[in-house]
Amino acid sequence: MPRQVAMVIDLNKCIGCQACTAACKSLWSDEPGQEYMLWNNVETRPGKGYPRDWEQHGGGWKDKTRLREGKLHEPADYGIASKLNHQAVYFDGNAQQLHTEEKMLWGPNWDEDSSSGEYPNNYHFYVPRLCNHCTKPSCMEACPVRAIYKREQDGVVLIDQDKCQGFRECNKACPYDKIYYNYVTKKSNKCIFCFPRVEQGVAPACARQCPGRLRFVGFLDDADGPIDKLVNKWKVALPLHPEYGTEPNVYYIPPILPPTYNEDGTLSDKARVPMEYLEYLFGPAVHHALETVKTEMETRKESGQSELMDLLIAKDWKSLFKIPDVKFS
Repeated sequence: MPRQVAMVIDLNKCIGCQACTAACKSLWSDEPGQEYMLWNNVETRPGKGYPRDWEQHGGGWKDKTRLREGKLHEPADYGIASKLNHQAVYFDGNAQQLHTEEKMLWGPNWDEDSSSGEYPNNYHFYVPRLCNHCTKPSCMEACPVRAIYKREQDGVVLIDQDKCQGFRECNKACPYDKIYYNYVTKKSNKCIFCFPRVEQGVAPACARQCPGRLRFVGFLDDADGPIDKLVNKWKVALPLHPEYGTEPNVYYIPPILPPTYNEDGTLSDKARVPMEYLEYLFGPAVHHALETVKTEMETRKESGQSELMDLLIAKDWKSLFKIPDVKFS
């Protein structure tokens, strides 16, 4: 039976610092044609995300057997970086302040830290995103030249750059819009789950560089690892948009924000993040996941004991990663 490496991201600990984004960008996507690519990015939710409105572009599976029609993004949905007026400010001396030469209408983190709702009950939270290395990848099914494949040893989904001919059917088929087209090489690029690091027992860069200790990495079938406990035993880690049908292998602990306020300033029993929105992101299983986390929080307060809380707190950072022959140097 092929093994599957997976990641769990605890949204209750993400502060949106973008350290994961910077780690990935500097390591993997700094070549010509990759300037706009963010194989890992952190989105403010609710928000339009990156690329803009990616949830509205289709892809994935319909009825678990047929590919759901998707469409390509316009370049403006990614945001094309405009040049700054360096010449005028630093050399010609006829401008005092740096600004873009062309007006930008969108870009990564365009709506960062933008809350929804009304003060004092407004809310937002952060959702890191990367390729989900799905069990049933629609991108692989859509590729007409079979350039996309899934490794048996760890389930990582890769694009064979020698085979890829740039038809972009994978771009349309991925419902998470985590495949990018390189306009220089005319081939598609995406997250590789840092497989050269995983092969050496080292966690992906986005996970290792995270200061909040919110990313867990391991194999789904490892009964002693954190992934199996969070996904299968406690069932508190959920895939993003499970209705897309690709069976993602990146999971999320849904966020629990402080309660809202009543008009008189006292705390209410109403959740700050509407459950309808959390259901939209994670499906109906989010109810059980949140109740389990809340129950274990109370158990920890009363008895001082909770396996789930100990796991999520991750006082020992090495407990986040359970990869064979991990080197913690």
